[in-house]
Amino acid sequence: MPDYMFLLESRLSPEQRAALVRVQELARAQDSNVYLTGGAVRDLISGMPIRDLDFTIEGNPLRIVRELEKGGARVVTENEQLRHYEIIFAGDADGSISAARDDFYERPGAKPEVRWSTVMEDLRRRDFSLNAIAISLNPASRGLLLDPTNGLADLEKREVRSLSIHAFTNQPIRLMRILRYCVRMDFKQESRTQEWFDLAMGRGLHERLDGRAVGREVLALGREDNPGGVLKQWESHGLVAAIHPNLPRRHPDYEGLTRLHRSREAFLSAGVRPRLATAVTYFLLARLKDREAAAALRTMEFSGKEMAAYGDLVPETEKALKTLKGRRTNAPKDAYFYLVTVPPERLAFLQAEYGNSKAGAKIRNYLQKWRPMRASLPMAELDALGVPRGPKFDKILEDFFEAQLRGKGRDPLERTKILKRLAGIKDEPKKKIEEKKKSKQKHKAAIMSAQAAAEAGKAPLAAPAEGSKGGKLQPPKAEATKPPAPSAAKAKARAAGKTAQRSKPAGKSRKR
Repeated sequence: MPDYMFLLESRLSPEQRAALVRVQELARAQDSNVYLTGGAVRDLISGMPIRDLDFTIEGNPLRIVRELEKGGARVVTENEQLRHYEIIFAGDADGSISAARDDFYERPGAKPEVRWSTVMEDLRRRDFSLNAIAISLNPASRGLLLDPTNGLADLEKREVRSLSIHAFTNQPIRLMRILRYCVRMDFKQESRTQEWFDLAMGRGLHERLDGRAVGREVLALGREDNPGGVLKQWESHGLVAAIHPNLPRRHPDYEGLTRLHRSREAFLSAGVRPRLATAVTYFLLARLKDREAAAALRTMEFSGKEMAAYGDLVPETEKALKTLKGRRTNAPKDAYFYLVTVPPERLAFLQAEYGNSKAGAKIRNYLQKWRPMRASLPMAELDALGVPRGPKFDKILEDFFEAQLRGKGRDPLERTKILKRLAGIKDEPKKKIEEKKKSKQKHKAAIMSAQAAAEAGKAPLAAPAEGSKGGKLQPPKAEATKPPAPSAAKAKARAAGKTAQRSKPAGKSRKR
């Protein structure tokens, strides 16, 4: 059996992994069972990127949500009736937390009665089998896969299978959702599900879709890799009329969506994930008149925050474009610190909609050069130089980054030199050992030169004494001339004569 926890830990981003660990800790402290369900498990098994983390709690998740908010999480949407919370976890990871429930329909198409349940009942009431899979995060069963509807088999067959003949009748919005899944995963509908889909379309269920549910599907397009492909499927099945009656005739701006897709790929390759729900909605409604676009937003029951984001998209992007085109951001330092303040989704929309070469070049440098440069600041090298962590340490790194933006510090030697200068570290003087070594080398060279001269028949020169000034060769000094030493016989005879002279009497020595 595959180790699903290992797969999760190896495939989740650091931010997603931190969110998963935090939810486990809070659920354990509350004595609640928690499971990772739905899209995250589906994407894990199918090998697709894990976009968001959906957690299901057996109980009320409100206390866990509030604790997550204290740690920096943000609640995007909150449905107290269903106990469902869309969350952006600390670290900018998307996800949701909801209570396990069962929807009871008195008759097909009626409003369901919500009943709190176990996770197995929650999985069985879902829309499609590939969304009815869970992994336990509880200590006693951590890593256990729950698959009551055999969704693994459908993933292997690359099919989307509905769990009930009344799936589209109970929630007609699933007509849009199943097409979105088929485009995203390149799957086809299971044969019986296709029959139910065609039957629901023949009965005109697509003509009475709930406006708020349609709005949630439109916002979900912002997380799709190919929103244009999804919209074409919706349009071919007559589903875009649920957004606005004139949209089937005006059509979405597919060229703009293609440009937005290319811009999104550039950001993703640089490790930045823009949230493009507002930008996708803009290109979806771009060919409608202003009053028609406003009516569509009202029909889809966009919240006040979502309406404001849509209204601010163009004017705020044009402000950013003006700044990037102006002198204020000519220097790389100024351009970088300005781009840091602009949301990535606005930059992606700027590239897709305006295509200004000057602004585009700065955005590309920001993604491909300046951000990687910022992420690889030489903290370890500064530690090795003995600079303690603190305000001075951070200031040195900031000054070094600005030097790199000016094109300096590219090679390791220059980088170390700049760090020493910024830290006020002076190079140590040369050691005496090195001076002695150089002196010995000069002395040895002088001796070899003298030997070479002697072999060539020239007057031998005395080698300079070690440590002599200048290391110059000096002419040989003349040695004092000494008389040759007498031989042994002569020395003996001379000594005998001196002895005889001393033995004569003093009186007989004079002659008169």
